[in-house]
Amino acid sequence: MILDHYRRPRNKGTLESADAVAEMKNPLCGDEIVIEVAFDGDGVADLRFSGKGCSISQASASMMTQLVKGKSAAEIALLRTRFRDLMLGDLSAVDDATLGSLRSLSGVARFPARVKCALLAWNALENAMSRRG
Repeated sequence: MILDHYRRPRNKGTLESADAVAEMKNPLCGDEIVIEVAFDGDGVADLRFSGKGCSISQASASMMTQLVKGKSAAEIALLRTRFRDLMLGDLSAVDDATLGSLRSLSGVARFPARVKCALLAWNALENAMSRRG
Protein backbone atom coordinates (compact mmCIF):
# COMPACT_ATOMS: atom_id res chain seq x y z
CA MET A 1 0.00 0.00 0.00
CA ILE A 2 2.75 2.47 0.95
CA LEU A 3 4.82 1.76 -2.15
CA ASP A 4 1.72 1.92 -4.35
CA HIS A 5 0.91 5.43 -3.12
CA TYR A 6 4.57 6.42 -3.41
CA ARG A 7 4.97 5.13 -6.96
CA ARG A 8 1.50 6.20 -8.14
CA PRO A 9 0.53 9.13 -5.93
CA ARG A 10 -3.06 10.27 -5.99
CA ASN A 11 -3.92 13.96 -6.22
CA LYS A 12 -0.34 15.03 -6.90
CA GLY A 13 0.06 18.25 -8.83
CA THR A 14 -1.28 21.78 -8.65
CA LEU A 15 -4.80 23.03 -8.05
CA GLU A 16 -5.68 26.07 -10.14
CA SER A 17 -8.66 26.96 -7.96
CA ALA A 18 -6.81 26.77 -4.63
CA ASP A 19 -8.11 29.00 -1.84
CA ALA A 20 -5.12 28.29 0.40
CA VAL A 21 -1.60 26.98 -0.03
CA ALA A 22 0.75 25.80 2.70
CA GLU A 23 4.30 24.51 2.51
CA MET A 24 6.08 22.44 5.12
CA LYS A 25 9.63 21.15 5.26
CA ASN A 26 11.31 18.59 7.44
CA PRO A 27 14.83 19.96 7.98
CA LEU A 28 16.02 16.64 9.41
CA CYS A 29 15.53 14.64 6.22
CA GLY A 30 14.79 17.21 3.50
CA ASP A 31 11.17 16.24 2.81
CA GLU A 32 9.09 19.07 1.34
CA ILE A 33 5.31 19.16 0.88
CA VAL A 34 3.04 21.81 -0.60
CA ILE A 35 -0.69 21.42 -0.01
CA GLU A 36 -3.18 23.36 -2.14
CA VAL A 37 -6.80 23.38 -0.94
CA ALA A 38 -10.12 24.50 -2.43
CA PHE A 39 -12.78 24.98 0.23
CA ASP A 40 -16.50 24.42 -0.01
CA GLY A 41 -18.12 26.11 2.95
CA ASP A 42 -16.71 24.48 6.05
CA GLY A 43 -15.06 21.61 4.20
CA VAL A 44 -12.49 20.65 1.62
CA ALA A 45 -13.88 20.43 -1.91
CA ASP A 46 -10.57 19.48 -3.51
CA LEU A 47 -6.87 19.40 -2.75
CA ARG A 48 -3.55 18.53 -4.31
CA PHE A 49 -0.04 18.05 -3.04
CA SER A 50 3.38 18.48 -4.55
CA GLY A 51 6.89 18.19 -3.27
CA LYS A 52 9.62 15.67 -2.81
CA GLY A 53 10.65 13.31 -0.11
CA CYS A 54 10.82 9.79 1.17
CA SER A 55 8.24 7.12 0.44
CA ILE A 56 6.59 7.67 3.82
CA SER A 57 5.99 11.41 3.40
CA GLN A 58 4.80 11.06 -0.17
CA ALA A 59 2.55 8.06 0.48
CA SER A 60 1.07 9.70 3.57
CA ALA A 61 0.27 12.83 1.54
CA SER A 62 -1.34 10.77 -1.22
CA MET A 63 -3.46 8.78 1.24
CA MET A 64 -4.43 11.92 3.13
CA THR A 65 -5.69 13.70 0.02
CA GLN A 66 -7.95 10.77 -0.82
CA LEU A 67 -9.29 10.56 2.71
CA VAL A 68 -10.07 14.23 3.41
CA LYS A 69 -11.55 15.29 0.08
CA GLY A 70 -15.21 16.17 0.62
CA LYS A 71 -14.92 16.13 4.42
CA SER A 72 -15.87 18.93 6.83
CA ALA A 73 -13.31 20.76 8.95
CA ALA A 74 -14.53 18.86 12.03
CA GLU A 75 -14.19 15.49 10.30
CA ILE A 76 -10.69 16.39 9.10
CA ALA A 77 -9.67 17.51 12.60
CA LEU A 78 -10.82 14.16 13.98
CA LEU A 79 -8.93 12.24 11.27
CA ARG A 80 -5.80 14.30 11.94
CA THR A 81 -6.03 13.56 15.66
CA ARG A 82 -6.56 9.83 15.11
CA PHE A 83 -3.66 9.67 12.65
CA ARG A 84 -1.38 11.48 15.11
CA ASP A 85 -2.51 9.01 17.77
CA LEU A 86 -1.55 6.17 15.43
CA MET A 87 1.85 7.71 14.76
CA LEU A 88 2.44 8.11 18.49
CA GLY A 89 1.84 4.41 19.05
CA ASP A 90 -1.84 4.31 20.10
CA LEU A 91 -2.69 0.76 19.08
CA SER A 92 -6.44 1.40 19.27
CA ALA A 93 -6.05 3.72 16.26
CA VAL A 94 -4.97 0.75 14.13
CA ASP A 95 -8.54 -0.56 14.32
CA ASP A 96 -10.07 2.81 13.42
CA ALA A 97 -11.66 2.14 10.03
CA THR A 98 -12.04 5.87 9.38
CA LEU A 99 -8.27 6.03 8.82
CA GLY A 100 -8.58 3.78 5.78
CA SER A 101 -5.29 3.17 3.98
CA LEU A 102 -3.41 5.34 6.49
CA ARG A 103 -3.49 2.35 8.85
CA SER A 104 -0.81 0.79 6.64
CA LEU A 105 1.59 3.39 8.08
CA SER A 106 1.15 2.11 11.66
CA GLY A 107 4.65 0.57 11.68
CA VAL A 108 6.16 4.04 11.29
CA ALA A 109 5.40 4.66 14.97
CA ARG A 110 8.40 2.47 15.86
CA PHE A 111 10.73 4.96 14.17
CA PRO A 112 10.38 8.40 15.80
CA ALA A 113 12.45 10.15 13.12
CA ARG A 114 10.01 8.88 10.47
CA VAL A 115 6.89 9.99 12.34
CA LYS A 116 7.64 13.56 11.26
CA CYS A 117 7.73 12.36 7.65
CA ALA A 118 4.30 10.76 7.98
CA LEU A 119 2.80 13.84 9.65
CA LEU A 120 4.29 16.43 7.30
CA ALA A 121 1.33 16.62 4.90
CA TRP A 122 -1.13 16.68 7.79
CA ASN A 123 0.71 19.61 9.36
CA ALA A 124 0.65 21.43 6.02
CA LEU A 125 -3.08 20.75 5.65
CA GLU A 126 -3.70 22.09 9.15
CA ASN A 127 -1.78 25.23 8.21
CA ALA A 128 -3.73 25.64 4.95
CA MET A 129 -7.06 25.16 6.70
CA SER A 130 -6.21 27.85 9.22
CA ARG A 131 -5.94 30.28 6.27
CA ARG A 132 -9.44 29.77 4.89
CA GLY A 133 -11.35 32.98 4.74
